[in-house]
Amino acid sequence: MLPRFRRRRVTPLALFGWLLAPLWAAGCQAQEAAVAPVVGQLPEDAGEHWVRLVEKKGQADPIAMETALIRYVPRADFDADRPVGDYERFVDLVGAVHIADRSYYDELNKRFRGYDAVLYELVAPEGTVVPKGRGTSNSHPLGAMQNMMKSALELEHQLEQVDYTARNFVHADMSPEQFMQSMADRNDNFLKMYLRMVGASMAQQSQNQTTGESPEMDLIMAFMSDDRPRRLKIAMAKQFEGMESLLTGFSGPEGSTIITERNKAALAVLREQLDEGTGKLAVFYGAGHLSDMHQRLIDEFDMQPIAQEWLQAWDLRAK
Repeated sequence: MLPRFRRRRVTPLALFGWLLAPLWAAGCQAQEAAVAPVVGQLPEDAGEHWVRLVEKKGQADPIAMETALIRYVPRADFDADRPVGDYERFVDLVGAVHIADRSYYDELNKRFRGYDAVLYELVAPEGTVVPKGRGTSNSHPLGAMQNMMKSALELEHQLEQVDYTARNFVHADMSPEQFMQSMADRNDNFLKMYLRMVGASMAQQSQNQTTGESPEMDLIMAFMSDDRPRRLKIAMAKQFEGMESLLTGFSGPEGSTIITERNKAALAVLREQLDEGTGKLAVFYGAGHLSDMHQRLIDEFDMQPIAQEWLQAWDLRAK
């Protein structure tokens, strides 16, 4: 199996869904075995890619879409000869996609029980409780779009499957008032951000032409296929894989409210947890946020990434 990291042009529909989804998504235990140590030698580009397609030699279609989990430890604690599972203080960045296979969320729920605190995203008033199995309402345009995608792709929604009522879950995001104030302070608006992403996507189009790829045609052919849910998942997975490079411009000091400022809010909560002595932490956020968080953990928290693991979010194999 070889992961594929080819940059792709992204359709406007995927741009819109990826850009807004984090605003409405919610993103070692009593027995040590609940969280398996992250495994595998840390690649040089760890922290740059949080979503990948996995291909199998001899097969034309990808077989899975995966999200990354990377573990960080205080640089002062780091020992190259120390097993990953031996650290008592660490932070795991856990990349999230907001619709996925039920097995993905089942695995996350199992792992989350092993942390002292799980910091999660949700633009909501402080103290908001996300009822178990809540889902999203069709009364909101984004909720309607997510529910449509969930049904068409035969996937589950994060809000329905992740247990946000767990005692170790900690809200680590802005309130709606803080979000809107930050948007005003930065002169941000969704139309401007959307147009920036469309421009970046169009700049990639010439690269795709050399390979003969056409995201729009992939979607059309998927809708006409007898194997429609799987073909749609493959078409959309290719879109999601290419989205990370487009979101780079929304992070960093000159970034945006949707990435930069929300990441600052999340990591302020992380700082509080660390100062209180919390040892085993996870930050469960949309994958598009995590390249920026990765760099901030290194630069601002003096942490060292030590291992990476990939979790299967979408099974793309023919049944």
